Amino acid sequence: MNSDDAVIVALGGNMAGDFGSSEALLEAALARFAKAGLPMLRRSSWWRSAAWPDPNAQEYRNGVVLVEAQLSPDELIRTLFMIEAEFGRTRGAPNASRTLDLDLIAYGRVVSDDPRLTLPHPRAHERLFVMGPLAEIDPGWRHPVLGSTAAELARTASVGRDATPVQLPPDL
Repeated sequence: MNSDDAVIVALGGNMAGDFGSSEALLEAALARFAKAGLPMLRRSSWWRSAAWPDPNAQEYRNGVVLVEAQLSPDELIRTLFMIEAEFGRTRGAPNASRTLDLDLIAYGRVVSDDPRLTLPHPRAHERLFVMGPLAEIDPGWRHPVLGSTAAELARTASVGRDATPVQLPPDL
């Protein structure tokens, strides 16, 4: 698969729920992807960053995965919302703490301004905790609108500048 045709999903959260750690919850969510018909092609390490906009909240863990998707973008986003709900995600105030956040970052070269699903994700290019993990696994991926690579966008991201990779515990 050409990296520009990739289906890219960002994962994040700062509440462990029943899993003991955010990393364990994110690993369980990744395992759920295959069962939902979204086989993983590549994945990043987990990255840590301070909570935003309230840096006093629990810090976040984030990562990015490239998946193979036979679903349409609308079907895929509904599937991601279903997985979030299975992991205890409740939608409240924007940017509130959460167990699991799944964002569809890009669906190949699809560009859509539909209010229900904007593609590529309208703010991902500003977030180091998205572009850093993406640059880790696919530095040459090009943003379908901006034309910049993931590596370039990681260098210029303005949100989450403290994001850094985290070493996974050996038992995961």
